[in-house]
Amino acid sequence: MLSKNKQNVLSSGALLQRIFALGLATAFCIFVTSAFAKTPEPKPATATPATKTPTSKGATKMSNPTVIIVTNKGTMEAELWADKAPQTVQNFLAYADEKFYDNTVFHRVIPSFMAQGGGFTADMKQKQTKAAIKNEASAELKNTRGTLAMARTMDIDSATSQFFINLVDNDFLNHTGKGMQTYGYAVFGKVTKGLDVLDTIAKVPTGTSGPHENVPKEPVVILSVRKK
Repeated sequence: MLSKNKQNVLSSGALLQRIFALGLATAFCIFVTSAFAKTPEPKPATATPATKTPTSKGATKMSNPTVIIVTNKGTMEAELWADKAPQTVQNFLAYADEKFYDNTVFHRVIPSFMAQGGGFTADMKQKQTKAAIKNEASAELKNTRGTLAMARTMDIDSATSQFFINLVDNDFLNHTGKGMQTYGYAVFGKVTKGLDVLDTIAKVPTGTSGPHENVPKEPVVILSVRKK
């Protein structure tokens, strides 16, 4: 089982991190899995595609959108890497365009690890989501401090709406292979403004709420997510 003292786990070195990697993956599953047990067959996510801009050779490339994440702890801006994780970005923007994230919460916060949100309301009711998407994790996209990545179950291609923001470099969440334990978590953007807000969220007192652990005692609310 994953130790409740996550900070101690992280400080024990790379070898111990690898040992606990599967446990971390299982911990991610706890909150995401329940949605699939309760909701009917979802519909695919749709969003306005990212703008394509001409290159010097006449080809086109995707421009990376910026989103503004407003919380009751402050505002963050994040660049979304549509050029590297196009389906993941399109999925995230579809939820944002539909105002799905409005008044959801960061329901799981672990200092020196990550803050996870985008699926629960302040009273810990889980929202119905769209269809799961393909995992676009790659060796190029690292789970470094400030990056956004998709939460998922043990099923590699099971991410829907929930995402997390890495509070530190979490190398053991990176894509290192094609197996269940090595596929990793799909990074799709990075906070470019408001890391101090992220650090404030990381310090909130947490406890348990029903079966859920590491839940902020006072809700950390995502008031809105909008494309800039």
